[in-house]
Amino acid sequence: MAKRLRSGYTTGACAAAAAKGATQALLSGQALATVEIPLPDASRVEFALCRCVVAEQWALASVVKDAGDDLDVTNGAEIVATARRLDNHRITGNCVPVKNDKRLIICGGQGVGTVTKPGLAVPVGEPAINPVPRRMIQEAVTEALDQENVTDRFEIVISVPAGEELAKKTLNQRLGIVSGLSILGTTGIVHPVSAAAWTATIEASMAVARAAGITEVVLSTGRTSERGAQQLLALPEEAYAMMGDYLEFSLRAAARQGFKKIHLAGMWAKVMKAAMGIPQTHVRHGALEAAEAVRFLGTLGVQAEVLANLAGVNTAREIYTRLTGMDRQDIIAAVCGAAKEFAEQTSGLLVSVYLVEANTKVVANV
Repeated sequence: MAKRLRSGYTTGACAAAAAKGATQALLSGQALATVEIPLPDASRVEFALCRCVVAEQWALASVVKDAGDDLDVTNGAEIVATARRLDNHRITGNCVPVKNDKRLIICGGQGVGTVTKPGLAVPVGEPAINPVPRRMIQEAVTEALDQENVTDRFEIVISVPAGEELAKKTLNQRLGIVSGLSILGTTGIVHPVSAAAWTATIEASMAVARAAGITEVVLSTGRTSERGAQQLLALPEEAYAMMGDYLEFSLRAAARQGFKKIHLAGMWAKVMKAAMGIPQTHVRHGALEAAEAVRFLGTLGVQAEVLANLAGVNTAREIYTRLTGMDRQDIIAAVCGAAKEFAEQTSGLLVSVYLVEANTKVVANV
């Protein structure tokens, strides 16, 4: 029996817990070991505090993010909140007031990015703390303030000490989020290998592109295929959206976002899956059976002798190697054409397909 993957908590939930911990510590003058916060679904969860420091004018608390078994770049990162009373409206950092509660201002500190491009959930110039995490921070801190009947004004600064370095492993720079990470999450919970994180990033990438006035989007399955397309297309950086294996979702999202054309770049196995109309191209949704792929080539009109030469292949890659060995670029182009047809039918948009090899060379374009 396969091991059940363990869920974890979003950066937004960790920030809210740290913020409440810092606020409670400041109000009580006592360091805390744990803190409990509400999640968006009204459930409650207790967090252990990694650090809790109390000074005369401020308090700091932190939570080490546990993403469970999800492959998350922020897993193990320390999420820090500093709480302090505002004296004469003196504010530090990149801050935004909280709606419906004049007691509270939320700021982005070290390692939390700043939004510099339109199209995201957060306006340009504000810290990259998404709307739901902002509400979570507000609700958590408000609990602490209301419990003590406090009416003073407070500043909550969220920081991630390793955030600027970790952000280099994300798409933040392309999305226009500079100098740090985004504080994310819509439920407070991280589900392992969650599609939500991927699809949200795809949608955000496209929204930034449309906000920049871009009408053509480049969907690639990975860095290699993206670099191949970049060598041929004179499009700005914002036009590139890394779709990974979410083929059908990305095609439909491009149509929803109002693009006029899609450039679809991928390596052979992914292009073959697209040609066969497989909407999600990750192997966990079904490995590409080589025999089935050979039968598919027969539907494209490939001659019996060529199909016989492909008998017994084990992988999609072996099919490609044999076709190139036979100098059958026409068949390779036909597969790309079938991928183009599927993409156009799914999206309703004009599509160009680019087949990219491991050295980033584009070897077919239809």
